Amino acid sequence: MSSGQTTDRASEDFYEILGVPRNANADAIQRAYRKLARQYHPDINSDPGAEERFKDLSEAYDVLSDPDTRARYDRFGADFRRMPEGAERWAGAGAGAGARAGARAGAGGPGFRFEGFEGFEGFDFEDLFGGTGGGFFRGRGRAGPVSGADQEAEIEVTLAEAYRGGRRRVTLAGPTGPREVQVTIPPGVTHGQRVRLAGQGGRGRDGGDPGDLYLVVRLAPGPRFRVEGRDVHTDLPLAPWEGVLGTKVDITTPDGEQVTVTVPPGTSTGRKLRLRGKGLPRPARGSRRGDHAGDLYAHARIMVPPNPTARETELFRELAEVSSFNPRERS
Repeated sequence: MSSGQTTDRASEDFYEILGVPRNANADAIQRAYRKLARQYHPDINSDPGAEERFKDLSEAYDVLSDPDTRARYDRFGADFRRMPEGAERWAGAGAGAGARAGARAGAGGPGFRFEGFEGFEGFDFEDLFGGTGGGFFRGRGRAGPVSGADQEAEIEVTLAEAYRGGRRRVTLAGPTGPREVQVTIPPGVTHGQRVRLAGQGGRGRDGGDPGDLYLVVRLAPGPRFRVEGRDVHTDLPLAPWEGVLGTKVDITTPDGEQVTVTVPPGTSTGRKLRLRGKGLPRPARGSRRGDHAGDLYAHARIMVPPNPTARETELFRELAEVSSFNPRERS
């Protein structure tokens, strides 16, 4: 590079831009690019410098993801675009030392010529590449279409919706203002699950495909039910005699179904009564082997009359006199 030539972004180290070592493989380069592109994509990052940073990342990825272009970059650095395709192989051949010596001899001025390459004798460097900044190879290494960034938002789902599924419209904030999207909530969705809306993410550039929108489910808390994974828990209030004698109690599940809980005799507070398969349903699609519907657990809670009648008080006193039960003794 002559002393009067200005330095552009191409002179920056592309490996440093992506944060990868020079011996990184293609998968590592791709992972680094995708992570940083999601962070700096202009559709999701309103920082004034984000777009320029995104362009740098795209340029670095375009160069390092192509094996031939990467080989020229590794050999010639910031001048790689001024070198013809295959030059990295010529530089490594037997004539390479002479070529590099000739290049150094002419590097001080406009008479820079290739020497030592068979078939290239007499070509003027400036004529071949069209002068500073381009010529025949101007613009090489720049990307074509750039896919839009994937985006993420949160959606609150009621437990009834998680049981049955459904469709509704939600309003999401964005860099260009609020927008509405139609969401299909699959039955059996769980807290923290991501629902994918293909093509609803950031816009692509230069003809690139749009990204996807991922809605992270947050189950709305309710007064009667608690959710752990696919299992649903609820309290089951029982009278003292129901716990002692046993009983059957009808309860309503979050999706409105009436089910019967059998309370065995001798049930105390804290006992879990399980209704198999009455928790969140098994997902209809995308489930893994072994996935199954959750269970509904009714937790027994023995309740006493807050204002017992005279007869109730009399009966409890009679029970206290005849019963040998002591709940404070360990069994």
